Amino acid sequence: MKDAYIILKSLLRTEKGAVLNRENKYLFEADKKANKIEIKKAVETIYKVKVDSVNVVSMRGKQKRVRYKKGKTPDWKKAIVTLKEGQTIDIM
Repeated sequence: MKDAYIILKSLLRTEKGAVLNRENKYLFEADKKANKIEIKKAVETIYKVKVDSVNVVSMRGKQKRVRYKKGKTPDWKKAIVTLKEGQTIDIM
């Protein structure tokens, strides 16, 4: 297994994530090459919780323009992790 801190890049703090926290779900930015099993093990290792399920969404980068040059933000992977009953991640 790869290092858990390479697989999980950050915990996403967004409005959608705040709504999902009520359902015991958390959003993470994950490595583009990581699969669900690696993400599950990484969350369990870092946060010492039990994971019920993992859903993964590949997010496409957006087209951007700065003055006269066109560019693109990088593609990334979002993981929606559902924890088992009674498990929480302290995000403060």
